[in-house]
Amino acid sequence: MRVAYVFSTSGHTASYKLGKMILPQLEDGDHGVEVVGMFFFDDNTFVLRAGDPLGERLGRVARAQGMLLMLCDQCALERGLAKGAPRAASPVGTVDGVTVGCFPDLYAALAEQPPDQVITL
Repeated sequence: MRVAYVFSTSGHTASYKLGKMILPQLEDGDHGVEVVGMFFFDDNTFVLRAGDPLGERLGRVARAQGMLLMLCDQCALERGLAKGAPRAASPVGTVDGVTVGCFPDLYAALAEQPPDQVITL
């Protein structure tokens, strides 16, 4: 089964649920499903800043497993993690391999290997 995660809840969602639960399982190879992508909203985008220990770990796993890491373009622009304009933004100061986009960009990026389930945290 393939899944995609959407990190939309403010607070400790990405740092706790991703950092303490999901990522260690992905690193150990025992998460139980193939994660094809992760989409980050609001302050959860900060996890993917260059130099952030959690983001760097996630970036390594994503590159090794071919997983999409995408920031909401407007959220990233507001937080200095992208330049440009909505629907035409590029990542800035993020871990390697991160993309920036909106829902249509997410759909297009996942079209080649669509998830069976989307989990919103």
